[in-house]
Amino acid sequence: MNESTDWIWQQSAWPHFTWQAERLTVLLRACSQAQGQLLGMIGAAGSDASAQTELDALLQNIITSSAIEGEQLNAGSVRSSLARRLGLAGNQPVSQRSEGLAELMLDATQQHLSPLTLERVLHWHRLLFPVAQTYSSHAIQVGTLRGDEPMQVVSGRLDRPTVHFQAPPREGLEAQLTAYFNWFNSSRADANLDPFLRAGIAHFWFVTLHPFDDGNGRLTRAITDLALAQGEDQAIRFYAMSASILTARRDYYRILEHSQKSTLDITPWLEWFLQTLLETLQQAIKRIDRVLSKARFWQQHREHGLSAEQIKVLNRLLDGDVSADRNGFEEGISAAQYQAVTKVSKATATRHLGDLLEKGCLQKLPGGGRSTRYQINWR
Repeated sequence: MNESTDWIWQQSAWPHFTWQAERLTVLLRACSQAQGQLLGMIGAAGSDASAQTELDALLQNIITSSAIEGEQLNAGSVRSSLARRLGLAGNQPVSQRSEGLAELMLDATQQHLSPLTLERVLHWHRLLFPVAQTYSSHAIQVGTLRGDEPMQVVSGRLDRPTVHFQAPPREGLEAQLTAYFNWFNSSRADANLDPFLRAGIAHFWFVTLHPFDDGNGRLTRAITDLALAQGEDQAIRFYAMSASILTARRDYYRILEHSQKSTLDITPWLEWFLQTLLETLQQAIKRIDRVLSKARFWQQHREHGLSAEQIKVLNRLLDGDVSADRNGFEEGISAAQYQAVTKVSKATATRHLGDLLEKGCLQKLPGGGRSTRYQINWR
């Protein structure tokens, strides 16, 4: 490329993106089918399970979106902030940070009918940075657009940095954002634009504008959640795309860099976005399937008069808990693990497991003696 078109925003037709529809058809169909299956399963799960699933998805979205940027949040504090706003129990202390992140996420999803404006995004930025922080050698400009100095994403040595991306200049940024918000608000009614494609375009366009000193990625993902909520026309969220992006973080940055240095044909980016969204939906389906299976299990065994210790262990197994000790429960639970989790005697642990086996709650895995392990009997 010549010097005048190093970046996609320097193309003369920017920001009129194009894509090859035939390359996206299969992925769009798969995403639509997975979305329909997920929403159908949620409907069968009941209101209590749906509320808990929504809380888990929102929490996962916030935690992983920050983790993409290298920030580790207090999950208990964020959960309590979310739970209070959703009318659920939250028993851990909250912080100014967790309160702001919870408000941001819920505004982006529960208020999906409200238009996206510069004022709204500036408010999100203030929620994202409720206390003064330092970015590089200067303080972050909170709730306002970045300054006049060039905005670059770099890595490597200070004397020989690698420039992965350079954002559009500060001059004219307001006009570019106005064009973006006008497109975002009007495109929702565009019957010729698939909602999943719209979310992918919204993500790529905003992160390329990079309008803030810091927080651009997290705000971009919040806008993506808003676009997906608008596409489904419902505020309740049951999946966390940020979790899938975190898992594929290197690929995420690689495809962004490639696309931001390429032409206005963003097909490769949209392919990556849709594939990642599909994986997100499939993971959510697996989680909801476990919720439904757990509900069916307790429906079947609710009259068995189990002890509190037995119920505790069964719930750990049903939830897929693999953190009971270094070996975990992924290969079933042993009498020693049962004893460790419930704090009962060895004899009581053996008796409890035998009782669960007799009542059909557990099944014995191959092996015997002290190595005998048990797992949930789903039949």
